[in-house]
Amino acid sequence: MNRAGTVFLNIADGAKNGDRPLCQPASGCELFARKRWCLGTERSVPIFRTLVTLCVLATTAWAANWPTFRGPNGSGVAEGSAPTKWDATKNENILWKTPIPGLAHSSPVVWGGKVFITTAVSSDPSAVFKHGLYGDVEPSTDVSKHTWKVYCLDRDTGKILWEQVSHEGAPKTKRHPKSSQASSTPATDGKHVVAFFGSEGLYTYDMNGKLLWKQDLGILNAGWFYDPDYEWATASSPVIYKNLVIVQCDIQKNSFIAAFDLDTGKQAWKTPRAEIPSWGTPTIYEGKERAELVTNSTKSIRGYDPGTGKEIWTFNIKNSEVTATTPIVAKDLIIIANGYPPVQPIFAIRPGANGEFTLKEGQDKSDQIAWSKTRGGPYMPTPLAAGDLLYLVSNNGVVSAYQIATGERVYQQRLSPNQGTALSGSPVYADGKLYFPSEDGDVFVVKAGDKYELLSTNPVGEVLMATPAISDGTLFIRGEHSVFAIREKAK
Repeated sequence: MNRAGTVFLNIADGAKNGDRPLCQPASGCELFARKRWCLGTERSVPIFRTLVTLCVLATTAWAANWPTFRGPNGSGVAEGSAPTKWDATKNENILWKTPIPGLAHSSPVVWGGKVFITTAVSSDPSAVFKHGLYGDVEPSTDVSKHTWKVYCLDRDTGKILWEQVSHEGAPKTKRHPKSSQASSTPATDGKHVVAFFGSEGLYTYDMNGKLLWKQDLGILNAGWFYDPDYEWATASSPVIYKNLVIVQCDIQKNSFIAAFDLDTGKQAWKTPRAEIPSWGTPTIYEGKERAELVTNSTKSIRGYDPGTGKEIWTFNIKNSEVTATTPIVAKDLIIIANGYPPVQPIFAIRPGANGEFTLKEGQDKSDQIAWSKTRGGPYMPTPLAAGDLLYLVSNNGVVSAYQIATGERVYQQRLSPNQGTALSGSPVYADGKLYFPSEDGDVFVVKAGDKYELLSTNPVGEVLMATPAISDGTLFIRGEHSVFAIREKAK
């Protein structure tokens, strides 16, 4: 409103984008800008208030989406409320439970009123999956016919809205005894649903289940680099950047990272990588001057231009021989932590670098590295940043909290007195709470902050290998046999 009592309303064109909100919260609530102007007097204030309300609702809807592995930009962080206590074995605070056939460690993703999940169904009833803490790396012998599928569930009821078969046949590579043939989490932008099944291909559907395109990326043998016969299958998940879907394929030979047009499937770019197998998902850092596509891997940590695939920077450092965690962005730092023993580093990298850099012997910081540690990195679960703290959890259930700015450790605490607690899924955050899914079927809820406080231990009743999703006050958990929606009743 100007001094003359005139109200200027920015009119946006977002309504034509279907499921997308009227305004993008990333650029602020611009209320109808760019296309035309609406001019009124002070009597137009009620209209203005209504439009503000619509914009707030649209922004909330946008924030409620959990579109990829670990949610918005892989952060693991959701806005709004989230449940604290439940018991799926007694149906307490369980909104719905939907059985999903097959074996898969992919996580659910959520957009609007839909939940998407993938699976691989084996035709061998005696196929073995083994969870827990152990050192056996012999691949599974199940190479029987599999069916790779994508499911769409109603977010509020769990009803299966549609299912599509992406591929059928014998797996082209074996899997780790603790892994699955469908470990990559799908990605969606509200128009496309992208499912990556490794050697079985890359598939993109519309929101109603129509296949838009598919790509055969060849045989992707991601296994033990010491012995190519130890095939462990892929796990890196696709990410969506603007009009591109990007996949990181670190394998025994001819590793690469590539991008495909979301609408057509046409390859936009493909960049070779001098890497051995890895299983982490890339992350996009959106800076003021440029975006950086960050990848975690054994030989080097790298940053690319996500639009062209050009390598921008390379951090050459001794890293874990097996890398499975995803980079995260926090406080304008790129944080990567790995925990395959004996090398278990944590790095806080400043964005904006160019060319190659490293840390000299005995250094723990440099112009490009804000801080680093040689010990403490997690093996499987990806780190989580919330507020000023970075949270890490080891495979055997020890949580550590660090100051993001300095790397100073704040506390270290075991989640459970049970020494055998195993974790593979990554922690997520909402409503001041941290959620840690354990393979034993419990989710530990911990209060976020500089003092450890366990709020609850919640049984799900199934083995938990996947990372939860959070949307609109509901926690979505993928168990070994079912997908659960957990929501506390309104007080």
